[in-house]
Amino acid sequence: MNRTSTIRRTTKETEVSVTLDLDGAGPSSLDTPVGFLTHMLDVISRHGRVEMSVEAKGDVHIDYHHTVEDVGLVLGEAFRVALGDKLGIRRFGHAYVPLDEALARVVVDFAGRPFLVFEAPIDKEMLLIHRDFPFALVEEFFKSFANACACNIHVDLIRGRNGHHAAEAIFKAFAIALREAKEVVGTDVPSTKGVL
Repeated sequence: MNRTSTIRRTTKETEVSVTLDLDGAGPSSLDTPVGFLTHMLDVISRHGRVEMSVEAKGDVHIDYHHTVEDVGLVLGEAFRVALGDKLGIRRFGHAYVPLDEALARVVVDFAGRPFLVFEAPIDKEMLLIHRDFPFALVEEFFKSFANACACNIHVDLIRGRNGHHAAEAIFKAFAIALREAKEVVGTDVPSTKGVL
């Protein structure tokens, strides 16, 4: 089973290219103008056991929003295409991950229906991970991913005060949930409808 994809998106604001191998074991190549985003993509690759190449350019002189959003869109579409007809996948995945004071839970369902629930007991607009990276961009990334992948994602930051810790716990939990949900465990489409 070849579960790979290559997706490109070019707009006046960004240029993003993603090549994905859901079962690859090689190193990933990650190049974005947003250091924290690159770090989180590495988290997805390593803990999700996904080989990927991501190249992104964007109007970061304005802010990081367009780049983070569009990388989420392209990565989500790459997952959707690589999953194909989803024959035999586990479909559901979940994980709890702590990072110092932060604790995150993420649940993923490759249902074919996009939906995001993102609950965090902190001020997402004001809490900064980096001077140019508000915590709110974490939610934007997952919103874009869920819409383009057509999957259901529930993110719950159970506790956390440090923006970096909270975001990284969320991304690590997401990666582990993805790893579980994409795993091939059978031969049928995991749905009473027969399609996902």
